[in-house]
Amino acid sequence: MGSDGVPAGSGAVPVPPFDPELGVVLAELGSEAWESLTPDNLVARQVRDAGGRPRPTVEDLRAGGAFDVAEWCVPGPAGAPDVTLVSARPSGLVGSLPLLYYLHGGAMVMGNAWSVLPRILREWALPLGIAVVSVEYRLAPGTPYPGPLEDCYAGLVWVAGHAAELGVDPDRVVIGGKSAGGGLAAALALLVRDRGGPPALGQLLLCPMLDDRGTTFSGRQMSGVDMWDLTSNATAWHALLGERRGAGDLSPYAAPARATDLSGLPPAYIDVGSAEMFRDEDVAYANAIWQCGGQAELHVWPGGCHGFDSLAPRSALSRDARAARTRWLRRLLAPSNS
Repeated sequence: MGSDGVPAGSGAVPVPPFDPELGVVLAELGSEAWESLTPDNLVARQVRDAGGRPRPTVEDLRAGGAFDVAEWCVPGPAGAPDVTLVSARPSGLVGSLPLLYYLHGGAMVMGNAWSVLPRILREWALPLGIAVVSVEYRLAPGTPYPGPLEDCYAGLVWVAGHAAELGVDPDRVVIGGKSAGGGLAAALALLVRDRGGPPALGQLLLCPMLDDRGTTFSGRQMSGVDMWDLTSNATAWHALLGERRGAGDLSPYAAPARATDLSGLPPAYIDVGSAEMFRDEDVAYANAIWQCGGQAELHVWPGGCHGFDSLAPRSALSRDARAARTRWLRRLLAPSNS
C-alpha cells in the first residue's frame, strides 16, 4: 500500500495517477475491495455478490408509477433454458420508443438484470424517453461460452419479433453494456452482423472487457494498482473459456478483441479510464473500427479506474462521463438518424 492507502503497484513501470476525487474514495475502501478474483475465491465471491448486490423488485422499479415494468420469460437458445428479460419504459409515453438493450456487468460470473436498472432508468430512460430491456443471461463458469452470448442473442431476436407488444421501435435499438456486459454487447454486434440478425442502431460499450489474452501494456501497468487486475481478469476469462483462453484460433464472438474484420458494425461509443487495465484493449478496439471504415466515439477519462462512475458517482469525472454518454445516445436516437 502507498501512503494514501491505495496499492502502489510493482514499480516496474510508471502508473498514471487516479483522479484526485477517486483517489480519496479508493483510499477509504477496505482491504476486501482490493482482493483479486481467483479460482480459489470465485465461488465465495459469487455467493457474496448474490447476497449483497441489490435486486429490486418489479414494484421497486416502477418507482411509484414513473415506469411501466414487466418481466418476460422468452425462448432461449436451442436446447437451453428460457431467458428472462426485464423491460421498462417511462409511464404515459405513447407510440414505439427507442430501445436500449442492456447487458449487465460482473466479470461474466456475477451480476443480474435487475440491479442495473434503477440507474439506467433514471439517467437515460426518463430524460431521453426510451425503453430499456435488461437481460438475465446465464453466468460462467456454470455456463461457459457461448451460452451467455447465445442467451443475449435469443433475447434480442425475441424483442425484435415482439416490438409491437413491447412498444418499441425495432429500427432504433442500441445494444449496450458495461465491463463484461460491454464485451458481450460488442460480441453481440458481431454475431448480429454475421447471422443477419435484428439490426442495431448503435453499440454503447462502457469500459468493455474485450481481450482474453491479458498481454496489453495497461494490463501490466495497472497490475496490483486498480481493483480489477490481471489476476482477476484471467480468472474471469478462464471461467468463461476454460482451457480455450488464450488459444490462437479463439472466436471473436468469445473475445471481440480477436476480431480482424470490424466492418459493417453499427456506430460505437467506447469509454474507459486512463488508469485501468482495459484502457489499451478498448482504445485498440476503437482504432480497429476506424481502420475498417467504421464509426466510433472514444473517450479515455483521465485518472479513471475501472468502473469509476459507479465507485464515485458524484465526482466531477463521473458526471462528465455520464453526460457524454447521454449526449451520444441523444444524437444517435434522434429521429433524423432512424
